[in-house]
Amino acid sequence: MPDSLPQCANLSQDVQVLLDLFRTEPSLRNQQDTTGVETSLKKAISPRFEIVFAGAFSAGKSMLINALLERELLYSAEGHATGTECYIDYATPDQERVVLTFLSEREIQEQITNICQRLNVNTAINFNEPQFFEHLTQYCQKIIDKEGGKDKAEIAKQAYALILLIEGYIHNKERIHQFNNATYSMAQFNFNNLAEAAQFARRGSSSAVLKKVEYYCNHPLLEDGNVLVDTPGIDAPVQKDADLAFKKIEHPDTSAVVCVLKAASTGELAKEETELLDKIRSNPGIRDRVFYLFNRIDQTWFAAQLRQRLDSLIQSQFNDTPRIYRSSGLLGFYGSQVKNLTSKNDRFGLNSIFVESVKNLGGEEDTPQFVSEFLNYCANANKLRLTEFRVHVNGFDTPNDNYVRILSEWGQPLLDKLIIDSGIQEFRSVITKFLTEEKRPQLFANLADDLQPFCISLRQHYLDNYRHLESQPREIEGMKAQELNRLNQELQEVGEELKHHLINEVNTIIVNADPTFEQDFQKLRVRMVGRLDELINTFSVANAYSRATLAHPRNACAPFIAILVEALYYLANELEDVLVEESKYIVNRCIQRLIEKVRQADYYRKLYRLLGDDGGIEEHIKSTGEKLINALVAEAKVECDRYVRESPRFYDENIFSISQFKRIQQAAQGYDCAAMVEAQPAIRQLLKLEFEPKVSATIRVNFRQAMNQTIKVYLLPMSEKQAENILQQHDKARAYLEQSLEKEAQDKIDKNAKLQMDINQKINCYNVAVNSINSCLQFMGVYERQLPIIADAELKHIPVYNNEELI
Repeated sequence: MPDSLPQCANLSQDVQVLLDLFRTEPSLRNQQDTTGVETSLKKAISPRFEIVFAGAFSAGKSMLINALLERELLYSAEGHATGTECYIDYATPDQERVVLTFLSEREIQEQITNICQRLNVNTAINFNEPQFFEHLTQYCQKIIDKEGGKDKAEIAKQAYALILLIEGYIHNKERIHQFNNATYSMAQFNFNNLAEAAQFARRGSSSAVLKKVEYYCNHPLLEDGNVLVDTPGIDAPVQKDADLAFKKIEHPDTSAVVCVLKAASTGELAKEETELLDKIRSNPGIRDRVFYLFNRIDQTWFAAQLRQRLDSLIQSQFNDTPRIYRSSGLLGFYGSQVKNLTSKNDRFGLNSIFVESVKNLGGEEDTPQFVSEFLNYCANANKLRLTEFRVHVNGFDTPNDNYVRILSEWGQPLLDKLIIDSGIQEFRSVITKFLTEEKRPQLFANLADDLQPFCISLRQHYLDNYRHLESQPREIEGMKAQELNRLNQELQEVGEELKHHLINEVNTIIVNADPTFEQDFQKLRVRMVGRLDELINTFSVANAYSRATLAHPRNACAPFIAILVEALYYLANELEDVLVEESKYIVNRCIQRLIEKVRQADYYRKLYRLLGDDGGIEEHIKSTGEKLINALVAEAKVECDRYVRESPRFYDENIFSISQFKRIQQAAQGYDCAAMVEAQPAIRQLLKLEFEPKVSATIRVNFRQAMNQTIKVYLLPMSEKQAENILQQHDKARAYLEQSLEKEAQDKIDKNAKLQMDINQKINCYNVAVNSINSCLQFMGVYERQLPIIADAELKHIPVYNNEELI
């Protein structure tokens, strides 16, 4: 928190009090996310406010920063290939300085390789060969010469950028480490002042090998912790440099963004610019603190179609955006420099600030970019048509001669008009006003907006709870009367909860959603299939023959068909025993689980408080379970009794025909049991084919459906009956409660008093924190965002009505 805001010194603690109060309320803490409040609080109390300038390469970010500060700090040139990140912080006049961080050798080699690929350099890249850089520089110079200059084509710009990168690497090799980024202070370079250090950093070859530059300079715009950040282009040729720009936009330290767009020179947004807009919107720390600046607006002054495309773009995609600006950073910055720092004596900067751009080539001076754009402004932009300026650009004079002559004739008034038309003066005024007057109030307003829903929820929660407690009886007799009046309702609630609980449990079983029940029934399936296999594999013709003769004491001989009959009865009865046993096991387990779940339910504990026992719930469930077992045993007996009757498949010619019966019978020539044993394998096969489909139908379809239906038929009526039974125990509950209600009433009165005291303490903490925050907001001039307090008048007793009776 800045020292200039003593009224807000406790803001962080006050906000934390509100958030802690909110988090301690179980019914509230999951309703809202506190991240937004924490982010806005961090922004409000942070002594640092980073304004990031973001955009594509050559969009004019560095030039705009220079124009805002009215000092040539940052390097700005088209096609510059470095990924330098620049921070400009405030310093007192005697503390101005620069801190330089260099790229590592590995990073420089990566950039050289990347640009070589863009230039289609076919030569082998060898950084250790002494002549490599010399040959590469010569190759780049040939590209520039072929294109007619370093600014004439994109490939020439890239070639010039590579030359700068090589020069920077060679000239600063002793300062560049192989893998680490070396950092140096201004004093280590023996620079006497910021201007010398900035000139070194601004030099193209130096800037090309710098990873980060930190400027500390004296300017009113930088006061109050404002930091200007210049980022690499979002379309940087080296992907990690582009990623660095996007990451800075998403970083929580970023508080505002100046989005510098090239649409004034292209008529449309590039893919990377669209991605940039999305990244800006996704950072909650930025919010609406975004300035959209369409730079190079001078290109639309004499291109009607381009101007129309730009207007259409702004209308369609930025219609609801308040901070839209148009500028020419080049004209605005150098116009101010020429106006303030030059005169006719130095040819209006050609011999001073532009001296490096004015080179003698065969006796003819080169033309600085500003001079070319200035002459375009004078001759083609139609900006001077309705003014007093009658400016002529003579074709027989050189651009530099025209420049000197025009300024000699029209001087500062023309430069003032140029600066106004550039839009830089307006943009500087807007940024200055925002940072000096609007920034802090807006940050605090954002915090208040984020806190508002939390305060509203807390305030209403405290009022509701306080009023409820205030409406409760404060005497034992009154509390007892209230509890007895609510007895019938409580019994009804318990009965309804029990009924719905049992209905849900039954439905869970029916829809196969009870995993334990499903496991138990799967065991039944496995047991039935296993027992069938065992019975068939161990089936004995001799035992079947014995049972047949025992059933007919007068006969010593049994027919072959009697063996099959005994086999059918034997398998059906044995499987019935298994199905009955497993059914009992499943039901017993199901009933026991149901009783355990009921015991764990809140209504069960409430019932014990009201009656002193469970009202016969467990006994009714157990007795219903016994009935359920008897019913399922009967179902199992009926199901397996039907196994005795042969299925149509039994007489199917394709399974076991009469002719096979005859062959088996003929094979048994004797009249004793031994003669029939030879038919045992065939009989086992016949029984397998007969019983497997029957058992499968039972365990897959029939018996599960019968079990589901039986459970539903017995348990659901029981739940209805038990709910009614609980309600009918009103007299018993009243008599039981009257025995213990006096102590319980006193305990409840004491508990209510403690709860009311706790709420009073929380309300006091809430009001103290809110009043403190409101004082801070008022000091910041944010009067319309005051947070709600809880007034004493709102805590007065308000009657609570229940069933149209005052309680």
